[in-house]
Amino acid sequence: MQIGDYDVQLLNTGLFRLDGGAMFGVVPKALWGKQKPPDEHNRIHMCTNALLLRGNGKTILVDTGIGEHNPAKFCQIYAVDTAVHNLPQCLANHGVAPADVTDVILTHLHFDHAGGATIPNENGTFRPAFPNAAYHVQQRHYEWSVEASEKDRASFLEENIVPLVQTEQLNLLKSSSEIFPGIELLLSDGHTMAQQMLLIHSDEQTLFFPADLIPTSAHVPVPWVMAYDLFPLITIEEKKQYLNRAASENWLVVFEHDPLLPCATVTRMARGYSIGDAVSL
Repeated sequence: MQIGDYDVQLLNTGLFRLDGGAMFGVVPKALWGKQKPPDEHNRIHMCTNALLLRGNGKTILVDTGIGEHNPAKFCQIYAVDTAVHNLPQCLANHGVAPADVTDVILTHLHFDHAGGATIPNENGTFRPAFPNAAYHVQQRHYEWSVEASEKDRASFLEENIVPLVQTEQLNLLKSSSEIFPGIELLLSDGHTMAQQMLLIHSDEQTLFFPADLIPTSAHVPVPWVMAYDLFPLITIEEKKQYLNRAASENWLVVFEHDPLLPCATVTRMARGYSIGDAVSL
């Protein structure tokens, strides 16, 4: 899909599963289970959708998925499957080599978003997966990741973050901004501190990448928020704000963790919001 100056491609970079109760918080299983049926371990089927943007002399990745270097126990716990869907193969399918990537916009540094940011060396250390890229993340979020709370500390893995600092490829941003022409960053503090969401816009069309503010299509109802969120009441207010704009302005909304409905419009109902039309990127 072309939006303004950018060719926009959706990349399914891998499959994994998380506990359905954690994904839907206080929402009863009798409700969320109809939308996302759990497996025998109460986990729901998820994926890690990323974006590839090409235009204005840039080759930009938005998030990098869960990565292909995770230990066997980690992969078992989260049912990680990158055998068919993985970031290197997705890029190769579009004729993009790792050295071609100029910029990586990380919405935040949780392992299912930054896991593909680095790759292992033969000696067990890690290096940036994209040697010529600047990796953009909010400074407030990076600082939070270094001193994370007991609630979310396990979501930040050193091997995904430290190599970017060591090679001086981590670019710390201090506010919402238009990072590139036609690409705007919006900040969200409900899920984690200073998550950055994206608006890719032209005169004709706007694509919204809300990351974990609205991780799947089943999370469009305003009260359906994750137990993982640090500040769920803030999440609710942020969802109201951006769902209102999405419905009013007919945005295309990408659901980063939805393997079945990765992109759609949203519609305002008498009470809240619902999915409108599915969109193919």
